[in-house]
Amino acid sequence: MRLRLTVNGHPWEGEVEPRLSLADLLRDRLGLAGTHLGCEHGVCGACTVLLDGQAARSCLTLAVQAEGAAVLTVEGLPKTLIPERAFQCGFCRAGFVVSAAALLSDGRRRSREELAELLSGNICRCTGYEPIVEAVFLCQI
Repeated sequence: MRLRLTVNGHPWEGEVEPRLSLADLLRDRLGLAGTHLGCEHGVCGACTVLLDGQAARSCLTLAVQAEGAAVLTVEGLPKTLIPERAFQCGFCRAGFVVSAAALLSDGRRRSREELAELLSGNICRCTGYEPIVEAVFLCQI
């Protein structure tokens, strides 16, 4: 199928198989390896991207579902969104950063408790949740 979309502000057009996931398109065809594949069942959040401004699990989204959409990956976000020191191994970083960007985009200030709840769909293998939530909290200031 023919697919047209914008990725990190750049138009992309190409042929894709109908069963190709958005994560596989981003990683394998476009070389955007920042979108990690963890569980491949939409549970861990490592593959989170913004699809027309909304957080979406790219492992569960077919590439053809993004027809005409704007996709934003971790590579398209400011590098200073969440400090590096908030992460241990870094595997979960991309999903947390993209999820945080979606949360912060409305300009609403949230408590640490709210942020912890809103980010609970992302799994950290190192159990480093507190520094991550604190970093996102500080990004609001």
